[in-house]
Amino acid sequence: MNITIDGYNINYRITGPADAEVTAVMLQGWGTSCDLYDFIADSVNDRVRFVQLDLPGFGLSDEPREPWDPAAYADFFCGFMKSLGIDKTVLIGHSYGGRVIIKLAARGDLPFIIDRIVLIDSAGIMPERSAAQKRKVRRYKMMRDFLTSRPVHAMFPEVIDYWMSKQGSEDYRAASPMMKKCLVMAVNEDQRDALPEISQETLIIWGDLDDATPVSDARLMDELIPDSALIVLEGAGHYSFLEKPQQFRGIIRAFLCPDSAAGNPADGSIDDAAVKSENGAYGRACGTGGGAL
Repeated sequence: MNITIDGYNINYRITGPADAEVTAVMLQGWGTSCDLYDFIADSVNDRVRFVQLDLPGFGLSDEPREPWDPAAYADFFCGFMKSLGIDKTVLIGHSYGGRVIIKLAARGDLPFIIDRIVLIDSAGIMPERSAAQKRKVRRYKMMRDFLTSRPVHAMFPEVIDYWMSKQGSEDYRAASPMMKKCLVMAVNEDQRDALPEISQETLIIWGDLDDATPVSDARLMDELIPDSALIVLEGAGHYSFLEKPQQFRGIIRAFLCPDSAAGNPADGSIDDAAVKSENGAYGRACGTGGGAL
C-alpha cells in the first residue's frame, strides 16, 4: 500500500486483525526494505495488528528532499501515525529504527502513546574513539579536502573519484548522495543522554556477535533505560531476529502476547537466550522474575 505524507510517497503494509488489542509498528534498519521484517510480523500477526513501512529514502519510499537527522525522521513518523489514525502502539526498532524510537520516546509531545518498546540490535550509542582513531580521521579529512579541491581534482578526476567511492562504511558507500548526508548526521549523534528519559517498558534483544552495534551498546542501554530487560542471543549478529528465528519468535511473542502458548518460556523456544535484568519488562511479560532462562 502507499500513502502520501508531506508530499512523500510512502510504502507500507498492515497485517493482522484490525480489531487486535495491540498494534505494533516496525521501524527498519538503515538501507533495508520493510519486507526484511516479514518474519517479525508473521511471528505475532495472528494476535497483533502489525504495521511495516519504508522510511523516506529506504525501500520503495521517496527520498528526503533535504538531509534528515533522526529528529526529522521522528517528525515524519508522527505524521505517518496521525495519517493512519494510530493513537497507541508498541514500537519495534532494528538498528537505525531503534535510533528513531529513542528520539521519539524522549519527547513529551507525541500525538500517540508509546505503550512499550522493543530495540533490536539498535543504533544510538556513538563509540568513543581512541587517540589513534582520531588521528586517522584527521588524516582522512585532510586528504579528502586536498584531493577534492578544484585544481587537484581537475588533474585526476577519475582516480580521485574512485578513491572517494571506496571510503566509509558499506552503508555509506551504498547510499545515494542525499542519504549519505543523512547517515553522517545520524552516526555523529550520541543518544545515550536520551536513554534515561525513556519511561516505557523496553525489551532489548541483541546478538552477541553483532559487529555493527556491539553488545556493549546493549548493556549500556539496559543500564540507562529505567524499565528495561536485555536478552542476548548467542551466536547471532546484527540481524539476530533472522539468525536465531525460533528463539526470537518465542521472545517477541512472550512480550507482545504474554498469554500465548508460543510465547511461554517454559516450552523451550528460547533456550539460547540469556536474560539480564531481574525485574524488567521481559520478566513481567513472561510472568517470570527474570534471571536466566
